[in-house]
Amino acid sequence: MSAEIVQLVEQAGPYLTAAVGAYGGAVLTRAEDAAADATANLGRRILQALWRHRSEPDQATLEAALLDVAEDSDDADAAAALRQQLKRALREDPELRQELAGLLPTPTAGIVTITASGERSIAAHTIGTAITGDGHRK
Repeated sequence: MSAEIVQLVEQAGPYLTAAVGAYGGAVLTRAEDAAADATANLGRRILQALWRHRSEPDQATLEAALLDVAEDSDDADAAAALRQQLKRALREDPELRQELAGLLPTPTAGIVTITASGERSIAAHTIGTAITGDGHRK
């Protein structure tokens, strides 16, 4: 497998799960939501591109993988199955690879992107102590 495909799947993975987490099983039909964060919207656009490039039987397999992630967004196996769908499609379709490369931010050396999604989530590159919740006292 090419390094390009591996890099695209690694880059797209967090966007896919954020989109399914934000939109659920309706991620493919949902219009862009200005209130949803940019990560979820990018993930939705990636999934829609993937959908458009798949045959009808492959769309059914993709939909099943999406529904598994929507049912339990913390299920690492479900997220891996969704990434596997993306990886397979990228191997088979150079046009999809090009489209996806155009959607994803260009990786820049030395720059770290951190995304937090969900109620009371925390995102940090380095952190000492982080506490979320009500009523905490130092």
